[in-house]
Amino acid sequence: MAHGEFVLEGGKGVAIPLRAGEGVEIENTYGTQVLDTWAVGRDERSEVMSMEHTRSRLSTAFPRAGDDLYSSRRRPMLRFESDTSPGVHDTLLCACSPEIYRELGAPDDHRSCETNFHEALATVGVSLPFTPGPFNLFMNVSVGPGGTLLRGDPVSRSGDRVVLRARIDVFLVLSACPQDITPINGPDRTPRDVLIRHV
Repeated sequence: MAHGEFVLEGGKGVAIPLRAGEGVEIENTYGTQVLDTWAVGRDERSEVMSMEHTRSRLSTAFPRAGDDLYSSRRRPMLRFESDTSPGVHDTLLCACSPEIYRELGAPDDHRSCETNFHEALATVGVSLPFTPGPFNLFMNVSVGPGGTLLRGDPVSRSGDRVVLRARIDVFLVLSACPQDITPINGPDRTPRDVLIRHV
């Protein structure tokens, strides 16, 4: 990845090639934007960042700054290096998909994080037959009584930043979630741009 920074448009996705030791800083410019986040191995592309194995290794549903995020082969793929936000992120919900938007009554061409994931990977010559569960940065999901999942407004603030650093060579895939029907991106239900920097 070239040094510098770029804007990831709200509702869109990007694949960023990273070598081990390289990282990105993600700035939640407006404070309310959720980012579905994945990593795919550059040497073995069937190895993907796995929320199931991350939860198992960390014995928590909610990773914190300083934690590693693990692969489907239980290897560290990314280090969740730093976080200036209140630290509320999600590993439990799937990526939004065309099927979810159809359930919500959206038109067939509504963008989704699942679509963004596959389109972004195609730009770096990668195709996967499935969509891994994402690490949902800035998404506010908690576990309520009886195991219910409670979706709340993001508690992140304008300018909050996280840094993700590659532990092995990966394609980092980010989707600035296009959800504009439910308030997962805040009460105004508007996808927003985020700022990405190489660090």
